[in-house]
Order: sequence, then C-alpha cells, then structure tokens
Amino acid sequence: MFTAQKNLFNLNPKVTYLNCAYMSPLLKSVEQAGILGLQRKREPYEVFPGDFFRQPNEVRQEFAQLINAPESRVAIISSVSYGMAIVAKNLLLGKGQNIIVAAEQFPSNVYPWLSLAQETDAEVRIISPPDSLEHRGKIWNEKLLTAIDKNTRLVALGNVHWADGTWFDLPQIRIRTREVGALLAIDGTQSVGALPFDVQKIQPDALICAGYKWLMGPYGIGLAYFGEFFDNGKPLEENWINRLGSENFKELVNYVAEYEPGALRYEVGERSNFINIPMMLTALQQINAWKPQNIQSYCRYLTQESLQILQNRGFWVEDEAYRGAHLFGIRLPSHLSIEKVQAKFQAQQIYVSFRGNAIRIAPHIYNDSQDMAKLVESLLSM
Repeated sequence: MFTAQKNLFNLNPKVTYLNCAYMSPLLKSVEQAGILGLQRKREPYEVFPGDFFRQPNEVRQEFAQLINAPESRVAIISSVSYGMAIVAKNLLLGKGQNIIVAAEQFPSNVYPWLSLAQETDAEVRIISPPDSLEHRGKIWNEKLLTAIDKNTRLVALGNVHWADGTWFDLPQIRIRTREVGALLAIDGTQSVGALPFDVQKIQPDALICAGYKWLMGPYGIGLAYFGEFFDNGKPLEENWINRLGSENFKELVNYVAEYEPGALRYEVGERSNFINIPMMLTALQQINAWKPQNIQSYCRYLTQESLQILQNRGFWVEDEAYRGAHLFGIRLPSHLSIEKVQAKFQAQQIYVSFRGNAIRIAPHIYNDSQDMAKLVESLLSM
C-alpha cells in the first residue's frame, strides 16, 4: 500500500487540495522538465531535427503502455475538443440516426455532436440519471444501454462522469454498440491515469484524454487512441510533421500525399512543443511507475472510512460499485446548502469542486488521512 507522497509536490501545507479533477498540481519533476524545456529556447542552435521526434515518440510509448495499446495508434493532440472534432469529422451520420451521450457530461464531449446532428438532421439523445438516488448508477447504466438502437451511430461518454464520478459500464456498452454497428468514443480525461483502462478489454474506437488532470501533465496537451475505423480518415489539419518522411528536413520541399502511418495523421500542429512534451513525458513515466491500480487502491483506502462516517450522518455517495475511488460526488442532507459549504471550505482552504448539486471530491497520492479528516470535520460541524 502506498503512503502519501506530498514530498513529490510543492503544495502549500496550509491547503487541503482534494481537486485533482479540476487540475492536478505539478510534480516537482514535471515542473523541472518544463523549466529545462523553456531554457532550451535560449539556444535554438542546440535544437536539432531529431529533437522534433525523439521525445514525442517516448510520450506515445508511455501512453501506449498506460492504456495497453499499440504505440502506432496513439496521437498527440491539444485538447479533448480537438480529439472529439476528429471523431466528428470522420463520423458518417445521416438523417434519422442518433448519437448517445450522458446528461450533464463535459461540454467538449457534447458540443461536437450537437453541431454535427444539426448539420445532418440527426438526433443527440441525452440520457439522464434516474430521479431517485437509490441504485442511481445502476439504473443510469441500464438507461444508456436501452437507448442504443439500430439507428445509433455513436456513443460518446466518459469512463466516469466528470461531475460526480458515476462509473459507466464500458464493456457492456461496447458489446451493445457492436450489436448495432455504432462507434464508441470515450473521454478518458477524468479516469485515465488514476483508474485502470485497458484498450484491449474495452476496445473503444477512440479514447481522448486531456493531459492536465489525472495524467499529471501541463495545460494545452492531450493524448488520444484511435482504432481501426480511423486508419484512413481525414485529419483536422494538414501539417508538415504528419506527412510521411517528415524526419528528413532537406526533403520537406518535395511534397508527399501520404501521411505517417497509424494515428500520427491526427496529431496537432507543433506537436513537438519543447516545453509541454518533456513535462508530459515525465508525468507519464511517473504514473506508469505508480500504476493506476495502485493509485485507485490508495484512494479507496484513504476515503473509505470517511465516506462511511458521512453516509451515517445523512450525506449521500454513489454505491461503490458504480463510482471511482479517485472521483466521487457527495450530496448534502436537507439542512445544508451548497452555498454554506462553499463559504466554510473557502475559509478553511479546503479545495474541491461544486458541480450541480454535488460536492466533487478528487483525491490523489499527495493526499493523506489528515486531509480527509479535515473535510469530514468541516462538513459535520455545519
């Protein structure tokens, strides 16, 4: 079992930060990698053609290891919206067909489908959770499976819901999408890195992740997996580095029609960013050393007793079978208001997120039992 590793971060000891789902703090090693990357620009004559490729290749290798996927299917992107736009550009959607999403999921995984449906006279089906909190996650998953029909072309979900951590049964959803010939696109931003994700088991058509949350990287970089459906697809942009033979700078004036093999055709322009890439690489190396299953186990160990105490006092938390240990929503008993909790937490420097009517708690390896005790004491004293 892990012990808290606050020493690897530069967190203020007066702050209780339970909000990795908002933005992860930088590891000291990731911060140093960024500083060194920034300093490289002082001497551009020390940046050689091979440097545009070496560390991006290593980033793909580390992410491929993390999700158990072939490196050739990993692309470096800028954001979730960029990755989902690639899916939208290559999705064959027509009148009368539909796309399935969960209610209140993150906008970057909704706006592309609303826009595409409007253009094609298709439908976006937004599947809401049940009104009752009893067995909420189980029933929500059942509603999603029921909504998928012969006219469904795409199911676009998170692995867990970004607002309250509700877990979606991707293996069962994958089975159902295959039955009707639909694609499965996963926003892994709030899960990959802290919750084990195996491409070989789930077999999504696309997995899109922002880098600045559970992947512990900087803002402005993301990573994506694209399955066989996208092998001959159209990228969002036509940049030089995604074309076959781009390693040979001398020959760049001899334009070629062929893209680099696999998912590299989808990579964002200037993907070799000499600040973000080394930071992302260092972060992924650390996550692969920790291993997501260990992070998940630590978060479960850290929060289990505290959540039981809160539930005994009238607070609601999703059934453990239908939520992650790293990200979950707490709903308040009737005598408490979100506004009162916000004010109390602000005064005590407890940092969480408030999403809808849930308090979103997102611990990580830098949290310890004192952090959870402070959270519980604050809630129970109101």
